[in-house]
Amino acid sequence: MRVILLQDVKGQGKKGEVIKVADGYARNFLIARGLAEEATAQALNRVKEHDQAVRNRELKQQEEARLLARQLAEVEFVIRARVGAEGKLFGSVTAKDICDAVRERCQLEIDRRKVEFEQEIKRTGDHTVSVKLAKDVTATIKVRVVGE
Repeated sequence: MRVILLQDVKGQGKKGEVIKVADGYARNFLIARGLAEEATAQALNRVKEHDQAVRNRELKQQEEARLLARQLAEVEFVIRARVGAEGKLFGSVTAKDICDAVRERCQLEIDRRKVEFEQEIKRTGDHTVSVKLAKDVTATIKVRVVGE
């Protein structure tokens, strides 16, 4: 019997997959527990439409992220920090500092876990930082660290 999984089932497949299993296993376990439904033509069409909607949503989000990445690349973010001798910072610039600067300048919330440093920022000057905006979209932003 062919069934459509409604949830991930260990050893069988992931949600939305169409799999072939024994009739008894399908009726007595998968369908009875709400883990799957029979793969009728109507159910297969519904799954196909759902997959298409998800794909369209992801494409739209990626396009918005690409546009945002271009906008962020044009802006230079200035971060003020306490500085010691020779331009060395007391501590370092953190992902939270970057997120705060983006929020202040662009009114945009960025998850601090998405900020990736090439190396720690411990000196004043110009630096580049990568921010992962979507699955395959990464923005490179310019950060200028100045002393207070």
